[in-house]
Amino acid sequence: MALTNPAFSTNPAFQNNGKAATATTVSADNLEQLYQAPSATSADTDRMTVEDTINKSAISFGLLVVGAVVGWIVPGLWVFAAIVGFVLALVNIFKKKPSPALILSYAGVQGLFVGGISGLFESIYPGIVIQAVIGTLAVVGVTLALFASGKIRASAKATKVFLIAMVGYLVYSLVNVVLMWTGVTHGMFGLSSDVKLFGIPLGVLIGVLVVIMGAYSLVLDFDFIQRGVQNRAPRIYGWSGAFGIMVTVIWLYLEILRLLAISRN
Repeated sequence: MALTNPAFSTNPAFQNNGKAATATTVSADNLEQLYQAPSATSADTDRMTVEDTINKSAISFGLLVVGAVVGWIVPGLWVFAAIVGFVLALVNIFKKKPSPALILSYAGVQGLFVGGISGLFESIYPGIVIQAVIGTLAVVGVTLALFASGKIRASAKATKVFLIAMVGYLVYSLVNVVLMWTGVTHGMFGLSSDVKLFGIPLGVLIGVLVVIMGAYSLVLDFDFIQRGVQNRAPRIYGWSGAFGIMVTVIWLYLEILRLLAISRN
């Protein structure tokens, strides 16, 4: 893939060069014993599985929600949490072997950030947070259902388009921030709220495209997790899967939150 979630792309466990298990010859008695034995779990095989990755993701998101509640109650923590969360994200991305403690720390700190920034938006646009949450759950649910049914898959061509779109969005965001800092734009969201096309704020049009990009990013994440399972990666890498999904979902939620705010504004 040309560009993917760095939580996966820097990790060899999710690459195409994973080695499959080699076949061995067993006797009839051994085969009968294996057939009658209970199914091995991820703990028994110490191998990454989809189910185990889901469990780890649930734990991570549970801690994220707890942090969000605290951040909502104490909104002033979100600036500090944003800095610490960014540092923890870099550490987890470039760490060769995943650390459950660091990933869970990232979940808690990002929860503080998400809760604080959500409270800020809610104070300006009442009801916007529940709309953003429902929108995020809808995008994640639909994307997961389509991927599980095999109706949508990552492809080299689509990923190249994703790469171009992502680079363009990053350049636009950087230019927009500079214009806001220098006072060239005066709206709350800079060019996103000041510039309109056919009466529609530019941020709404871009926001819709970014949500689509976020959905495709989830497809890439699911694809990497599936590849890790096929490569028989060690069970510890299920935490990398949970971290990658969490990064994408947080980004998707923030983009939907901003999209709704611009449309209301």
